[in-house]
Amino acid sequence: MKQLFPPAIEDIEKLPFQEFTEKAYLNYSMYVILDRALPHIGDGLKPVQRRIIYSMSQLGLLSTAKFKKSARTVGDVLGKFHPHGDTACYEAMVLLAQPFSLRYPLVEGQGNWGDPNDPKSFAAMRYTESRLSQYAQIFLAELDQGTVEWVPNFDGTLDEPVILPARLPNVLLNGSTGIAVGMATSILPHNLREVAKALIHLIDNDDADLDKICKFIKGPDFPTNAEIITPALEIKKIYKTGRGRIKMRAKFHIEENEIIFTALPYHASTEKIQEQIAAQMETKKLPMVSDIRDESDHEDPTRLVVTPRSNRVDLTALTDHLFATTDLEKSFSFNMNVIGINGKPRVKNLLEFLTEWLEFRADTIRRKLNFRLEKISKRIHILQGLLTAFLNIDEVIKIIRNSDKPKNKLIKAFSLTDIQAAAILEIRLRQLAKLEEIKIKAELKDLGSQRKNLEKILKHEKVFKEYIKEEIRSDAKKYGDKRRSPIKKRREAEKFSITDVIDIQPVTIILSKNGWIRSAKGHEIDPGNVKFKSGDSLSGYLRTKSDKPIIFFDNTGRSYMLYSHTLPSARGNGEPLTGHLSIAADAHIKFMLSGKNSNHFLLGSDKGYGFIIKLNNLLTNYKNGKAIITLKENSQLLHPQKVIDLEKDHIAAVTSLGRLLIFTLNQLPNLQKGMGNKIISIPRKELNSSDGERLKFLKILPLGSILVIHSGKHFFKLTPGNQKDYKGMRGHRGKKLPRGFQNVKRVEIMPIPSGVDSQ
Repeated sequence: MKQLFPPAIEDIEKLPFQEFTEKAYLNYSMYVILDRALPHIGDGLKPVQRRIIYSMSQLGLLSTAKFKKSARTVGDVLGKFHPHGDTACYEAMVLLAQPFSLRYPLVEGQGNWGDPNDPKSFAAMRYTESRLSQYAQIFLAELDQGTVEWVPNFDGTLDEPVILPARLPNVLLNGSTGIAVGMATSILPHNLREVAKALIHLIDNDDADLDKICKFIKGPDFPTNAEIITPALEIKKIYKTGRGRIKMRAKFHIEENEIIFTALPYHASTEKIQEQIAAQMETKKLPMVSDIRDESDHEDPTRLVVTPRSNRVDLTALTDHLFATTDLEKSFSFNMNVIGINGKPRVKNLLEFLTEWLEFRADTIRRKLNFRLEKISKRIHILQGLLTAFLNIDEVIKIIRNSDKPKNKLIKAFSLTDIQAAAILEIRLRQLAKLEEIKIKAELKDLGSQRKNLEKILKHEKVFKEYIKEEIRSDAKKYGDKRRSPIKKRREAEKFSITDVIDIQPVTIILSKNGWIRSAKGHEIDPGNVKFKSGDSLSGYLRTKSDKPIIFFDNTGRSYMLYSHTLPSARGNGEPLTGHLSIAADAHIKFMLSGKNSNHFLLGSDKGYGFIIKLNNLLTNYKNGKAIITLKENSQLLHPQKVIDLEKDHIAAVTSLGRLLIFTLNQLPNLQKGMGNKIISIPRKELNSSDGERLKFLKILPLGSILVIHSGKHFFKLTPGNQKDYKGMRGHRGKKLPRGFQNVKRVEIMPIPSGVDSQ
């Protein structure tokens, strides 16, 4: 009868929420690690890959078979062993077939299986056909020889292998990538012949160290002819720790003053590299390049041509820049995290990896040999019974003809086992000829020899090791090939500095009040005569050189950076500065400055605080700038002042109430950012008042300069001698200017030092 009421609350299992979530997360993470993301050290496969190979073998899709639609294979995999999404399963299958993704592909494909420019451009499974490659035999050759454990599939109707009996360390040869919960793996492919030599050396020398192994395995070997440029010592360090990064660089040659790239790094795309170079050409970062084109075809699978503007271009410097700024040079993570023989994931170094795989292989071979030995022993046992029957053929025939239960009588008459008696009773009349007796004796002799040989291999360690070595040699000869990715010693690539790619010339930067910016060549232009859009006018200008960075300060104390070559010409109205920089909605640009990276500037706020900063610390590549000077509430940034001499310069600080303080520049700290120290003392009551006293002018006063105070139409000069009356220590109150000059409108330094970039 159908249950009408739910179970009583006391019958439901109760768990604290924290304990339940911990268990659920742990179970999920272990499933992802063991059953989805990480390969097993034995066959180097993830479950879906293992099931694809096994299903294809069950369908008879070996390397000698006819191709079959990929949809059929995927359907078999999903229906029998892997009840997951067909798209994910097919993508896993495609990866096994792409020669540019796997060093030794496991699947052969017909149709569109993607290309290096777009590995995911493969056709749908209903259009492609596939079969196993010859290399896939290393997983299947010993599958039916008692080498692995079998478990029921997801619905218990079939059995599937827990692992495939790989004859080679596939995870090292083809590599593997995967992201699990809390861990990841990224194993790069290697050359079969090199790995085989290392394995043989390790078998012969139990005490072999990593240095010896690295004499055979020089480094990864990708399915591309591009160069590995990671230094040998660094590669050895990676193999020692199991972690690191390997760097690859495209192969090129010079042909009629053009740079021809003929091999790209692993998983690099000619289309993407073209886009990267074209983008630099558009932003004028590569003015020495006139053209970039892809001439790849069937004869030349990779041929990317970069054409310089003239014969005077330094092609070595140009290729260095391209390596540093595009996918012509790529680095790859190396993380040898695998599921070991004990079923636990761990990062292993190369020596541990090879040693553990040899343990797996030795165990597989013992299983195989014991299976064969058992099979031979059973066959010998039957043949011995048959031979007994042939030697006593007349009596055997008599027993069979005259007995209701001939098996029991045969067992008693000739001391046979049940199995032997059953085999005798199954003999056909035509097999009673004398020739059959000769065949049995010959087979017995042959099987006896095989058994003796197998027992010898299993009992003697030296012979057993030789057997493993011979198998490895045989497979290396059959499937191995030469190294594709040469390991070269190359210097570090450097990208061009801004001075390498632009013509250095004087420029005038013009900024409007509405935030439109433009760059005019030369310093002769008069910004006051420049035309602006209706309702707009001049906000400020800066005379500098095209190789110098332009620093913008907004009213919140953030700095931004641009170069003049990225700005529009002054022939038009320019462009909104917000198209180049991400300036907050409530902020606006107040000041511009420029200079050498080594130049220093004085920054200060109207509340009387400031510090010295090196221009290098103002530089930023972030469009939203970076915070430099901390401004208190209702505080304003004063115009930054360029320092002439850090040791000899003075600072002249003038407040809105006409107080002047002069002190040596070295009393202020050098900071990278912050509020700074007190420049001049202003009473707290004044600072808290909205119309109270403020620091109004902040000037650098070079040694020997004259300070000119302007108040309305009047001014007076403070010569170096007269300046003594106003000198004091940083942070003091300062001295009042003479009556009539306390309402300061402008402060001038005479003579003005030449070569100053800020106005």
